[in-house]
Amino acid sequence: MSVIDEPKPKRWTKAEYRSLLDWYGEDWLRSELIDGEIIQMPPQTEVHSHALSLADYAVRKVFRRGYVVKVQSPLDVSRTSEPEPDLMVVKGDVRGLRKHPSTAELIIEVAWGSLTYDRDTKGSLYASRGIRDYWIVNLHNNTVEVRRRPAKDADAVFGHSYADTEVLSRGESIAPLAAPKSKIKVADLLP
Repeated sequence: MSVIDEPKPKRWTKAEYRSLLDWYGEDWLRSELIDGEIIQMPPQTEVHSHALSLADYAVRKVFRRGYVVKVQSPLDVSRTSEPEPDLMVVKGDVRGLRKHPSTAELIIEVAWGSLTYDRDTKGSLYASRGIRDYWIVNLHNNTVEVRRRPAKDADAVFGHSYADTEVLSRGESIAPLAAPKSKIKVADLLP
C-alpha cells in the first residue's frame, strides 16, 4: 500500500497569478495572492461596502495634494504576495502611480468575516513590509483598531506584528501618522 500525499496549495508567483487573472478575467473570483497562495475573499456585504465608502470619503478629506487614495488596489509587497487592501493612502500623484505601489502611508481594512485574517495574516504581512499605520474597521464591535509600530515577532505569520494596538470607539478620533494635524472621527468610519 502506498502513502498518499496530503492535499496542499499550489505556490504561485505574481507573474503566474496575474497571468491566471488575465486568462479568466478579474471577476473570476475576488482573490489576493498572499505568500504564494491564492486566497479567495468572501463577497462584499452591503455593510462592508457602505463602511468602505465611508472610510474612502473620510480619508479623502484629509489626504489631498501629494497623496493618492486607492480602493481595493494591489499592493506590490513581494514576489509571492500582492494583497489588495480595502483602502490605502500612497504618497505621490495619480499620474505618477503607473505601477502598483510597494508601500503605503496608511492601510485600512474593513472587517466582518475577515477579522481574524485581517488581524493576524494581513497585519503581520503589512508589519513585515514596514507599514507604520494600519487600521481595521471592526464591524463586529463597531470600533476601529489602530495598529502601529511594526516590530519583529517570531510567533507572527510573517515574523512581524504591531507593537502598539489601540481600539477606538464612536466619539473618539484618530490622527493618521502621515497627517498628524488632521483628525478623523471614528464615527465617520462606521456605518
